Amino acid sequence: MSRWRLAYHANCWGPLGGNAVGVTSITQLTYRTFGDMARAAREIAAAGYEGIELFDGNLLDGEGDGFRDLRTALEATGLRLVSTYSGANFVFGEILEEELARIERAARAAAALGAEHLVVGGGAKRARGLAGGDFDALARGLDRVVALARAHGLNAHYHPHLSTIVERPDEVRRIFGKTGIGFCPDTAHLAAAGGVPAEMVREHAGRISYVHLKGWRRDPFAFTPVDEGDCDNAAVLQALAEIGYRGWITNELDSWPDPAEGARRGHAFVKARMPAD
Repeated sequence: MSRWRLAYHANCWGPLGGNAVGVTSITQLTYRTFGDMARAAREIAAAGYEGIELFDGNLLDGEGDGFRDLRTALEATGLRLVSTYSGANFVFGEILEEELARIERAARAAAALGAEHLVVGGGAKRARGLAGGDFDALARGLDRVVALARAHGLNAHYHPHLSTIVERPDEVRRIFGKTGIGFCPDTAHLAAAGGVPAEMVREHAGRISYVHLKGWRRDPFAFTPVDEGDCDNAAVLQALAEIGYRGWITNELDSWPDPAEGARRGHAFVKARMPAD
């Protein structure tokens, strides 16, 4: 078996958004792709991938019928559900339990379908800027995520994300000095925030057991397939090879005119740089 296994996130097969009910009900504030997940699975499998990642909202859509449609799609394509992605504010103590309850629902659902990983983003930026204690509050929340993920047999990872309090390399370094959660580097978000993703992979090598590979263009700002743009994903793959990374690499692309074409390009890009065992 190859050192790396390749998956693709289904977020490109429709507009990205969230559950609008979450505006007034924190427990419902999930991410989702407004698209056909069965079609996404078929086209991801046809592009050569072994696995798929889903937003928590798309995953939880199947709770009521025991995930019948999702199980059917996975069985028909031979794909493995590798991970689900969720998120939270984490810094507002009064709502933290509601946020964690929602994340645990996603973890339970992912585990029921055989996933290995749970990825979370977050750490809200306040309207008036960073408040004292926000990094500590985020770290405590992330440690709670580690515990709930472990209870369901999942590995938990934090995904630094644009628009949160953890964007720049110094902020990434700061949060990982306070929490034991794993690091899921999203190469496009790291690059857009001023980091050099390959260097950050080397710096945080001991934290990485799951990866989001993503392309990014500086001007005009856009996320792109992993084989184009201003994020040097070839250097990232070289760094992963150097640190002896073994595990899933999930290519990701938020929006593209032809999602299947973007998936094929991403698969070819990584396969051409996959190290020999």
